[in-house]
Amino acid sequence: MAADEELERRLADALSENERLRAVDADRQRKADKLQALLPEIASTLDVRTIFGRLGPLIREVLPFDLLSFALLTPDGGGVRVQANLGFGEATEWPEYRFSSDVERVNMNWQYLLAYDIEVLSLSEGVVRVRLSPPEAAEPVDVELRPPLRWVQLTADHQMRSMVRVPLRDQEKPIGGFTFVSKTPATYRADDVALAARIADHFSLALAHERLADEARQAAQARERAAQLEVRVGTLSRELERFTAHRALGRSAKWRQVLTDATRVAATDTTVLITGESGTGKEVVARFIHRASKRSGGPFVALNCAALPEQLLESELFGYERGAFTGAHASHAGKIEQAAGGVLFLDEVGEMSPTVQAKFLRVLQERELQRLGSARTVKADVRVLAATNRDPRQAMEKGLLREDLYYRLSVFEIRLPALRERPEDIEVLVEAFLDEIARGVGRPAAGLSEEARDQLLAHHWPGNVRELRNAIERAVILCDGGLVTREHLPITVVARPGAGAAGAVEAFPAEGVKLDAVERDLLEKAMAGARNNKSRAAKLLGVSRGQLYSLLRRHGLTDARR
Repeated sequence: MAADEELERRLADALSENERLRAVDADRQRKADKLQALLPEIASTLDVRTIFGRLGPLIREVLPFDLLSFALLTPDGGGVRVQANLGFGEATEWPEYRFSSDVERVNMNWQYLLAYDIEVLSLSEGVVRVRLSPPEAAEPVDVELRPPLRWVQLTADHQMRSMVRVPLRDQEKPIGGFTFVSKTPATYRADDVALAARIADHFSLALAHERLADEARQAAQARERAAQLEVRVGTLSRELERFTAHRALGRSAKWRQVLTDATRVAATDTTVLITGESGTGKEVVARFIHRASKRSGGPFVALNCAALPEQLLESELFGYERGAFTGAHASHAGKIEQAAGGVLFLDEVGEMSPTVQAKFLRVLQERELQRLGSARTVKADVRVLAATNRDPRQAMEKGLLREDLYYRLSVFEIRLPALRERPEDIEVLVEAFLDEIARGVGRPAAGLSEEARDQLLAHHWPGNVRELRNAIERAVILCDGGLVTREHLPITVVARPGAGAAGAVEAFPAEGVKLDAVERDLLEKAMAGARNNKSRAAKLLGVSRGQLYSLLRRHGLTDARR
């Protein structure tokens, strides 16, 4: 009889266990079905934060929770910031959670965190004990954490007792965590980790899609801004040509980048330093910036710092009061005051003496100045654009340029490429100069011969755009309305740079040449081409007017009328 009762009891236990297992399987299957219905909802969104509340009931059917949140790592990886939550209340403020220990920091690389019991040991000291072992474990495994006090208070206020947290990853790299919290101890078991991980994986996928969509959107916006900027550059170039005698000509990528940078900085009041070799067009770029800026209605005042001695430069720049020095018969506003409301362009700023540099530095720092001979301070409402053909860093090393002045001037630096660095612009410039100069002299050239074009493209152009324009002006005058040929170009252009010694010898006739005769012939041609205008003849020969008079006297051509 006792044996029968024992058998019946065992049979009942077996049936009960089978029922329990069937219930577990049924619950597992139910959760799996719910999970399958949930996952597409997550993966299809491009902003999981906005639909987090709607997904909450669907997630709860898969895995129960009282509180739910997902957080992303801070940029430095030393903490997390909650992105969305459920159950904590709308008024809850979520401060950035900074990891308080290496345990928490390392945990961002684990597969999961399963906390069976959470207990706040000391609210005032911020001590929280987390039990990491199941209740049936013989030896409890506990860790004590010291998170920020605000988080300890949140833990106590919301009665957090157990949780499971799984990582969010992007290409296997941890980016945050997805956390289920219950107010009941030991709510979550090991079986629940896989469900939480599946949900987190799809959130990770949705976040990756969101990131890619955001990157694509930013790229599209960048392309649109670049297109708008390109249109703006074209518009400003045409405006500059229409309203001034300066033209921002060129189609090369390097030149277009210069104009693009100039357009970007023009909208601000930032000080700009324009560097580059002589003749590259630094004043053209400065006027381009002025035209594109909010100060375009104000004056553009230019001052060449290399053209004046120190005392005169100081008085021209800052102005002076009557009686400030011998010859100061009346007060005079300097270039800084003259440029009020507009732009002051300082060409060859590296040629300023140390004294003037120190005084001008105060203008940049304090936006005020004092005229020579005055104790009154005047406000300097001016934007400064500076240019130099020197390497400013080498100038600083040699003590020619104050370091503090350089850093004030070069808030935004634009380097202009030499003409040899943008050879594709030579033909554009030549065509423009031919047309412009022809209108000035009244005799348009018939065109440019192929040989002359090849020579212009082959030349090194040490004088850059300025040298090119002078060469074209000379050629237009000498061709007298005909075709510009190789013979009309300056000898420095016709002689190809880098030609070997043998080639140079072969270019001379066997009987040799007389330098005086060559020089006299060039003088006669220049005077004839310039119609006896000595200023224009000096420009064609690349010498000063005084040097030209000296050469004419030496060759007995002072009375030439040809």
